[in-house]
Parts: sequence; structure tokens; C-alpha cells
Amino acid sequence: MELKNLEEIAKKISRRLEGLNEARDKVLKIHREIIRGASLSIRATHRGEYEKAREILGEVKTLFDDISSALKEYPDLYYTGFVQDAQKEFAEAHITLALVLRQPIPDPDDLNVEYASYLNGMGEAVGELRRYLLDNIRNQNEESGDDVLEAMDEIYYVLIAMDYPDAITRGLRRTTDLLRSIVEKTRGDLTQNLCNKRLQKSLRNLDNKLSCQDKA
Repeated sequence: MELKNLEEIAKKISRRLEGLNEARDKVLKIHREIIRGASLSIRATHRGEYEKAREILGEVKTLFDDISSALKEYPDLYYTGFVQDAQKEFAEAHITLALVLRQPIPDPDDLNVEYASYLNGMGEAVGELRRYLLDNIRNQNEESGDDVLEAMDEIYYVLIAMDYPDAITRGLRRTTDLLRSIVEKTRGDLTQNLCNKRLQKSLRNLDNKLSCQDKA
């Protein structure tokens, strides 16, 4: 049996795989840049540097164009998880910023991210909201945080209603399972903080009353 065309076939396949590997390496690099940018944006949000957070997200958005360019000839790499993970982090940073600023959350179509990535990003944003509220408590911020807690609750109930297979939602069920405990812990922390404030106010009132009686 003669396989005169075997070498030609092997070279053709090798060229394709080499291209795939190069594209994969390029996408992985961009993926890391997007993750880093989203993380920096969230950090800026927690620091109250909201304009900086927006600027970073604007820069991150252009990186998705680089991914599209890198995968133009290799669309089969799109669903290997790198792109979806980057979209999730991007969505999380956008949603966190919007909720901290008490603004409407962005639409996934406006962000140009897949719905499953968006939902998972929304779920992880709840953890960032907990951090935001705990920072407020530590800094003795006077805002109650009730509106943020309400937003966390609403997100939880929306996500838990997305009862679809993990293959479709990309592991959303696991994310949602963690949210209930995050929301309840945050509710307990806010309640304890409110009780402490009421106690401190009562003690101040009592101290003022005793001071007035001493002066009398």
C-alpha cells in the first residue's frame, strides 16, 4: 500500500495545529490582561476612584477586539473557556461599579458578553458588594447599606430562577449556592452594626441626660 499523500496531509494538519497553538497563546495573554484590568477596575471602585474604574474598563473593552482578531481564522478556540472567563470578569467589574454608584446595571448585549458569562459575573459581583458594605462598616460610614443589601437579594433570586443545566449556564448553580450564605452573612453584619449604632446613641443620650442633671 502506498501513501503518497500522507506527508502532504501531515504537513497540512501540522500547519493548522501550529496556527491554533499560536492563536491560543495569543488569546491566553489577552485573557490575562483582561482579568488583570477587571481586577484593577474593581479595586478602584472599592477605593472610590470611580472615573479611574470606568477608564480601565474602557481599555479592557478594546482587548476583546484583539481576541476576535486572533480567533478570526480559528473560531473553534472561542468556546474553550478563555473568552467566557474573561467576559465574566469584565461583566463583574461593570456590575459592581454600577451597583456601588446606585446606577442601573449594564445590559449584557451592551457589554457584548454572553448571557451565561454575564450571569456568573453578576453572581460574583454580590461578593464584591459584601466587601463594599463591610468596608463602610469599618470606616463608620453613615449610610445604612439597606439598598445594596436589597440589590444583593434581588440578584440572588434572579440567579436561582435560572434553573438550567450547568452545560448551558457554565456552572451558575455553584455560584448561586454560595450567594445565599453571602447575603445572609451580610444581613447579619448590617443588623449587628445597626444595633451597635442604636446602643451607642442610647448611651450618648443617657450620658447627656446625666450631665444635665449634674449641672442642675
